[in-house]
Amino acid sequence: MTEVLLILIAIIVAYVIYVIVSEEKTTSNFEVSQEKPVDAIKQSTTQSAPKIEKVAAVKSVGSATSKPEPAPATQNTGKRGLKNPNTGEVATTYSNYRFTKRWIKEALVAEGLLDKVYKNDELNAEIEATIKGAVVKLEALDKYRA
Repeated sequence: MTEVLLILIAIIVAYVIYVIVSEEKTTSNFEVSQEKPVDAIKQSTTQSAPKIEKVAAVKSVGSATSKPEPAPATQNTGKRGLKNPNTGEVATTYSNYRFTKRWIKEALVAEGLLDKVYKNDELNAEIEATIKGAVVKLEALDKYRA
């Protein structure tokens, strides 16, 4: 009886591994198939632009006490990142200072936006707010714009 139980457990474990592996394959194939032709991209952007303006107009009319929202940009603002001017590397995840790449930390100091490169145990709420403001200023510099 225990042998049958062990065989069933082995089959279930093998099935779970098979499902996980096949799921990874389908996701990678799905990402490759997401590429659209240029005409389809142009067509989708022209169709979605009026919707964004209407939604922005509705939000601004509906909330009279809130801050006005900026108009939708004509450029592709979805791709955000910082470019290392020395190597050309583009970093897209730098919202958490603890996991930010070393060159971004050094660029903040080199541009005079921060006093020094902070260690993880030196971080507190006030310093993190200063860092976030400095990162926004660094994003605005043409030298680091991706």
